[in-house]
Amino acid sequence: MSKNGHNGPGPVVEIYDTTLRDGTQMEGMSLSCDDKLRIAGHLDSLGVTFVEGGWPGSNPKDVEFFERAKDVAWKNITVTAFGSTCRAQLHAEDDPQLRTLVAAQTAVCTIFGKTWNMHVTEVLRTSLEENLRMVEQSVAFLRQNDRRVIYDAEHFFDGYKADSEYALETLRAAARGGAEQLALCDTNGGSMPWEVEKMIKAVRDALPDARVGIHAHNDGECGVANSVAAVRAGARHVQGTINGYGERCGNANLCSIIPDVELKLGFQCLPESGLEQLYDLAHFVAEIANLNPNEHAAYVGRSAFAHKGGVHVSAIRRHPESYEHVDPTLIGNQSRVVVSELSGRSNVLSKAEELGLEVSSENGGRVLEKIKELEAKGFAYEAAEASVALLMARHQPDYEAPFEVLDFQAGVGRRRGGGMFAEATVKVQIGDEVVHTAGEGNGPVSALDSALRKALRPFFPEVADMQLSDYKVRILDGRSGTGATTRVLIDSQSSHDTWSTVGASSNIIEASLQALIDSIEYGLSLERARLEKQPEAPVART
Repeated sequence: MSKNGHNGPGPVVEIYDTTLRDGTQMEGMSLSCDDKLRIAGHLDSLGVTFVEGGWPGSNPKDVEFFERAKDVAWKNITVTAFGSTCRAQLHAEDDPQLRTLVAAQTAVCTIFGKTWNMHVTEVLRTSLEENLRMVEQSVAFLRQNDRRVIYDAEHFFDGYKADSEYALETLRAAARGGAEQLALCDTNGGSMPWEVEKMIKAVRDALPDARVGIHAHNDGECGVANSVAAVRAGARHVQGTINGYGERCGNANLCSIIPDVELKLGFQCLPESGLEQLYDLAHFVAEIANLNPNEHAAYVGRSAFAHKGGVHVSAIRRHPESYEHVDPTLIGNQSRVVVSELSGRSNVLSKAEELGLEVSSENGGRVLEKIKELEAKGFAYEAAEASVALLMARHQPDYEAPFEVLDFQAGVGRRRGGGMFAEATVKVQIGDEVVHTAGEGNGPVSALDSALRKALRPFFPEVADMQLSDYKVRILDGRSGTGATTRVLIDSQSSHDTWSTVGASSNIIEASLQALIDSIEYGLSLERARLEKQPEAPVART
């Protein structure tokens, strides 16, 4: 058995992704039709079994999605259309919503129906018998139109607690209609794993020929645990979303469920090498949705295998499994060492190895002391690995900085009859030359950046390819008022790389310039290494 506990491929568990439908019900999330098609393409590469495209007829965007999706040659996924059972007192063949499902031309349709007797009588306001008819005839209608059917038993676990026999009877109705899969839904997300496991077993005993699945929500923070418990109890179909996106507290997170089921339980969810794409997929979907990724998420967070404590780092340098429950490369992630005031010398040496720098133990100690000194002044190096790399490089006896800022000045004002303006001047030494330039911008930091680049560009044309992609400011001790220390984090990018740098001072302009200088100096080192065709300079993954 490997360190991740996986004995090799086992029985198959179908993965049903509903990011494009249930996931978009999350507050603040919206996807265009193009966005949905791009995500579906990545899910196809990952190798999930089903991708739920939306509810046809509910909005023009979903209509467009199904129209375009039917012409795509998907390699792995089956696109499904989502809807509900027919309305009360209406025959299935007369229900316009079911006809729209058929018109979507997907091979599989997923429909939900009521399982909880309270929902039948109080929400639908119909009889228990009529609800059973609606379930069975709706499934049968889709089957008669050559559609495979997955039946989502809405509120199953709450319904089972209220009236177990009726809840089971709704499943029997769906099975009689021809549903190939019965997905039991924890719609309110409040069930506990031991309840889910017990009820899944009860369903399998009562309907031994049925194929059972799970659709969990995360309102009790048990969406993943409930899904894993369901698989343990015999479910072989799991529904969820990438990054756990969804209404209220979200759906069960497939980015945790898939590795849990594959690496811990030994089942197969994805084709070979699919799991290795999970890290990139999680970040891709977050980017497309214009949402910040949860970098502390299990498995796929950037910090999921990041080590900060000196004792931990010392241990993983000898045996990675001492503080890592699985090999991060299995998910496409990587181990990282975080350097901070809590670090030990092992952190610095390990980070140097990670960045491709040769640092002696003695110099590593000096770098560590410098980091602790600077972090006490407000610097933070956890998210600014380019600044860490420069700290290490500057402690090398043969390191020569490409330039040095001797003086600077920045100011803002407003001219009569005009608008606001910002100007800055810098005096920079480059080798034996001193260059004095001025620049303008939409603020003092922008003006400083302009002036600094103008001074450097004749000597380093590659500066033109570098640009700031993000600028973050944090006030560290607000009780000090305008004298508070300000931390500035700058993200930069070029045609080839991305990197982050940090500055800190009670003067926001000085803090910004510190981060700007590090950004350009580090970018020049990357470009120099690339042009010389040497091993790349230390690249900070962002």
